[in-house]
Amino acid sequence: MDRRKFTIANCQLSIVNSLTTFLLLSCTAASSAQEWTRFRGPNGSGISSANLPVRWTEKDFNWKVKLPGRGHSAPVLWGQRIFVTSGDDKTGLRILLCLDARDGKQLWRKDFPGPLSGKHEDNSFASATPAVDDRHVYVSWANAREYLVIALDHAGKEIWRVDLGPFRSGHGFGASPIVYEDLVIVANDQDGDSSVLALQRTTGDVRWKVPRKSKSSFATPCVFKPNGKPAEVIFCCYEHGLTAIDPATGKITWERDVFAKGHIESTIASPIVSGDFVLGTCGWLGVNYETVAVRPYSPNPKKSDTVYRMEKIAPLVPTPLVKDDLLFLWNDRGVVTCANLKTGEVFWKERVPGSYYGSPVCAGDKLYCMSREGEVVVLAAARKFRLLGRNLLGEGSHSTPAIVGRTMYLRTFSHLISIGQ
Repeated sequence: MDRRKFTIANCQLSIVNSLTTFLLLSCTAASSAQEWTRFRGPNGSGISSANLPVRWTEKDFNWKVKLPGRGHSAPVLWGQRIFVTSGDDKTGLRILLCLDARDGKQLWRKDFPGPLSGKHEDNSFASATPAVDDRHVYVSWANAREYLVIALDHAGKEIWRVDLGPFRSGHGFGASPIVYEDLVIVANDQDGDSSVLALQRTTGDVRWKVPRKSKSSFATPCVFKPNGKPAEVIFCCYEHGLTAIDPATGKITWERDVFAKGHIESTIASPIVSGDFVLGTCGWLGVNYETVAVRPYSPNPKKSDTVYRMEKIAPLVPTPLVKDDLLFLWNDRGVVTCANLKTGEVFWKERVPGSYYGSPVCAGDKLYCMSREGEVVVLAAARKFRLLGRNLLGEGSHSTPAIVGRTMYLRTFSHLISIGQ
């Protein structure tokens, strides 16, 4: 072959390789854009880059489907499959549904009988959000008889189940599992024998278990990745405060008893992380509310790593959110606060319509939160307060939105709604 033909052939091969690489990267990006795998999405942050509408009516819904029973869990997504749970308040039946994200049609349903165990009147038998990965969807149900963690494949076939024993709590159950690498990580803080543990995601075998002296808690763990150090799993409860555990070994790497003592508190909101900050929230109705920010690997070892404490304006149930360097506290009574993440300095504090059990999420530069009365309130995620929209859903909600691509999925007590493109 002469040099000219050889050069042309190499150029053609280079173009083909470049196109192949581009297509592979595009497919990977599209795949990752179709995943919302746990409570509040990526690491529980609630953050999405989606551009979503701020105002809509029922005519703008892509679809709205009726769910069996009632529930407060959030939907999770993998590809075009939505997984969401419900519970029957009359029979105790727990239900896992798989729906098609494109039209809301039911692909399959699995029922799990359960007792009519005690719970708070504002709780449900389906308050724990599932977790999902490329192989399985993981659900957890707990009552005075059993604490089940169950893995099913994406076609609905049960792969394994683990019974962690009785779960004792006067207010019922609500902590959600998460997946990290090859582990399903579960919080089991309760009024009985408490622990936090990790299960092998393919078999359900217990990889590690850390006993705890705690009361019932509803917080979902997250993963902290400090600079230059191995990843840690963060748990939160009133009795222990913030606890970091090495996911590879189950050893506690640090623990900070940060919550004020002297009265009984409960942890419902989940811990969050941002940069080198870890934040935990705790409180009790009408008594005390606090969100505490710690910097466990502070550059100044002589200084306390508890950076600041936000009291009274903190939430009890909704999980805080961090967007860039802004901390947003959206509390149960509809008081929303924007503060400096690094210092706790308050930029603004405003009351918005409604009361809240669901947690806020952020799409682009906008905050979305569903009220108990059935309204989605939209705020600017900015240092200046701006109310952008109020949107009726037709039914109340204690749930948190899920965002995939440019679509948001909103779960009310008994419906699931798709909005956006």
